Amino acid sequence: MTASFDPAAVIAEFIDAVAPYNPQPDAPPVALLGIRTALGDETFTLSDHVIRAMCRALESYRDPEDRGRCVDCGGRHLDENLHCQDCGRLHGILGQVIADHARRVAASGDGSAPSEPA
Repeated sequence: MTASFDPAAVIAEFIDAVAPYNPQPDAPPVALLGIRTALGDETFTLSDHVIRAMCRALESYRDPEDRGRCVDCGGRHLDENLHCQDCGRLHGILGQVIADHARRVAASGDGSAPSEPA
């Protein structure tokens, strides 16, 4: 379970963390950001420095659930075991081992696993 958070408080904390490094602290704000949540409404005036920092933070964000794309179907729903929820393909080392074994079984032609050379 994830802890709930107040988006407005997170934005305020971000502004407080970034603002001291503004090379032009007396410059007028360049943006007004309003946020409405179940907790209420908040409005923030943002400097160019804060906007740039926010954009860099958003650009570098990667969702923790993002495990890449499926090489077969291109889907973005790989579970924690790298199993594609869209087409069923397994990725990673385990997926490669299973795929190689399935190819060997298919190549044997009789449905049984081929014997390994000694």
